[in-house]
Amino acid sequence: MSSIHASARLLHLIQSQRVTAVIYVAAKLGIAELLRDRSRPLGELVEATGANKQALRRLLTALSTIGICTVAEEQYALTELGACLDGAATQSLKNWTIFEGQFLTESWTGLLDSIMTGKTAAQLLGHENSFDLMACDPEMVSIFNAAMMEGTRLAIPDILGAYDFGAFAHLMDVGGGSGELVGAIAGQHPHIRGTIFDLPRCAESATGHLRRIGLRDRVEFVAGDFFQTIPSIADAIVMKHIIHDWSDERSMVILANCRRALPGGGVLLLIERIMPEFPSVSDAHREQTLTDLLMLRGPGGLERTEKQYAWLFRESGFTHTATYPAGRLSLIEAKVT
Repeated sequence: MSSIHASARLLHLIQSQRVTAVIYVAAKLGIAELLRDRSRPLGELVEATGANKQALRRLLTALSTIGICTVAEEQYALTELGACLDGAATQSLKNWTIFEGQFLTESWTGLLDSIMTGKTAAQLLGHENSFDLMACDPEMVSIFNAAMMEGTRLAIPDILGAYDFGAFAHLMDVGGGSGELVGAIAGQHPHIRGTIFDLPRCAESATGHLRRIGLRDRVEFVAGDFFQTIPSIADAIVMKHIIHDWSDERSMVILANCRRALPGGGVLLLIERIMPEFPSVSDAHREQTLTDLLMLRGPGGLERTEKQYAWLFRESGFTHTATYPAGRLSLIEAKVT
């Protein structure tokens, strides 16, 4: 039988989307940027945001209860947690907040339809995949790309600490977007040449990023489609959060193209979440299983166990050689068979 305590815990979980909504509004209003350098009174925040005074006070009160800001005598100050909503912060999550609050929250409301049909949101609307659907909305594409960039930046310290990339001469990031990952790796290892391989629409963002970090001489952008062919120019390939987007059949097409692109002894590194064989009620396992449902609702892929990745490797001409934990993610290493 249920208890009062269990009901209270369940109610807390049910209402958790409210926290996302409050943080999302703070990000859209630029609260973190306004409080970046000093505390401010309510009146200044009202003037800067154009919000209703009483409503903004209530929002800021809610933000103070979840640790985004503090309030004392009508003066509001940013906390360390809240500083991560500043778009200029090194480990900013502002764009991820907007992506989650503006697009993913809406998508989750249709989860029942995906559970009943096994189809993604895009398929239910007549599109082949979520990326085709997203391409219809330039704002969504921009926010998605910015959010993915922030997610990669957040993971980079753990990735660099988990694996020695120094053995490679030429590393290609397949589906590398703006080049945050390969740029960080090349920056740490001056001898490495790098390639960002992605769709043509990523070229401007990638070349701009490489210019800003001073790596245009060693890292280049090459346009292409990893479902068609991947250039044979590197001794190692890395892919972060690519394979989890796709079904087994589609994933094996990508992996087979990687296999053809790599030389004998070449290395493939997948950076992904690893689903536990027997999920528990831990925060980490909850995150992994919820992301798995997001893949069902979104692009149509899935989060996989280590055994499932090993099977994909075998079917695609690779041998799984090692797995390296990297914070919330893992580096799953395979070599050409």
